Parts: sequence; structure tokens; C-alpha cells
Amino acid sequence: MQNDDAFANGAHIDGAEAYPPRWAAQAAAFRDALGARAQVGVSYGPSSRQTFDIFQPEGVARGTLIFVHGGYWKAFDQSSWSHLAAGALAKGWAVAMPGYDLCPNVRISEITAQIALAVQAIALRSMGPLALAGHSAGGHLVCRMTDPLVLDAETRGRITALAPISPVADLAPLMQTSMNETLRIDAAEAAAESPVNMQPPHGLQVSVWVGADERPVFVEQAQALGRGWGARCHLVEERHHFDVIDALEDPESDLLAALLS
Repeated sequence: MQNDDAFANGAHIDGAEAYPPRWAAQAAAFRDALGARAQVGVSYGPSSRQTFDIFQPEGVARGTLIFVHGGYWKAFDQSSWSHLAAGALAKGWAVAMPGYDLCPNVRISEITAQIALAVQAIALRSMGPLALAGHSAGGHLVCRMTDPLVLDAETRGRITALAPISPVADLAPLMQTSMNETLRIDAAEAAAESPVNMQPPHGLQVSVWVGADERPVFVEQAQALGRGWGARCHLVEERHHFDVIDALEDPESDLLAALLS
């Protein structure tokens, strides 16, 4: 369909097919190395996919970073991304990674509600501030957590920083893709769920991140979100959609400095 190529990340990344198995292997090795400081499969809702994994730093956590994975709301779960917790753990933060049900079994608006439940459950078992980061579809989902109609005021009040990474900020163009047979986005859901249509959040630090080598639509959407929310959009040189998230592993990265300062 009209916008298929615009959103086809893997088709424009050399060796794209090697990334998912490499992510899964890195994540499994990370969990194994962490031992008792890794707790996986904590339930927050009725379905088998409504669980989160949580990783603890050495000593008392300074706060909790919640990372929401991408996959166009139709692929992956939290188990492929555990290694991305390395940077925050090194800085003394706990890291939680929720999973969620996937399209077409649920609508995107239902996934938004599930992530709100997950954030609430994580907040109840943690102390201190919360920081939220999400990649691609996960970038959309963490943005939605700033909506007063989505997440309760007490939990929102603990969020100090938000980092959408290569976010899908405008869902309307996805209606003109073949994947919409699975996503089932209609005009009403696109309008209601698109972060570019939301009121900018107040009282927290927002920074938007996108790889300079990404598909143009992702750069455009990240920049549009930054403009609409009055947030800086960081264009990360020599990074594409699959490796822009690597900065989460580096405790000295600019991304983590913005999230956990």
C-alpha cells in the first residue's frame, strides 16, 4: 500500500534479519549474569502477556526506569530487551520492562490501557522517581502515559523524565499500510492515540531521540513531536532504527543523562 515502504525499517538496514536473534541472545545472557537481581514474569493483568520483568541495581535503587518495547504493537515481548537495562543499573536505577497483548488480538487503545496498568503496578512496588523510555511503538505508548485520562495523577506525579525513542507519534499514516490489516487503526483511534495530538505534559523533562539514518517518516514524526511538545529532538548521527536504542546500555550516554539526571 501507499505507505508500506515508508515504515519498512528492516528493508533499509543492512543485516536487519540478524538483529532479533542477537537481541534475544544478549537479553538472555544479561538475565543469567544478573542472577537473583532479575525477576521475570511478574503479572500485572489477566493475560499471559501482561507481565513485566524487573532488574535491580546493587544496593538501594535511586528510582525506576520503565522501558516499553516496540514492534508495531504486533511483535516481540519484553524478553528481547533485558540487556538495555545495563546503563541504568550501572547508575543505580532499577529497570522494569512490561509486555503487553499484541494486535490483532487487541486494539492499540487497549494496549495503551495495559501499559498504564503495568506502570501503576511497577510504581506500587518501587520507591522514588519514575522515568519512562520507549522505542518505536513503545515510544508512542510511553507518551500516552502523560494523558490524565490514561494514567492516574499519583503515578503521573512520580514521572520525572520521558524519552520517546524513534516514536510513532502520528498513527494516521499507518492506515495506508498493509500492516493495518493487523493493527485495525481507524480515523477515530488514530486521532485519539497519536501523541502529536496530545496536550504537552507539564512538570517533567521530555527529550525525543531518533537516528539520523532512519526512514524519513520517523525523523519527521520525532521532530513533529518535539515541536508540538516544546521538547528537544536529538538527531543521533550514524544510528538507524535498530541501533539507536543501544545508548540505553551505556551509563555515560546522553540519552541516560537526560532520563536519569
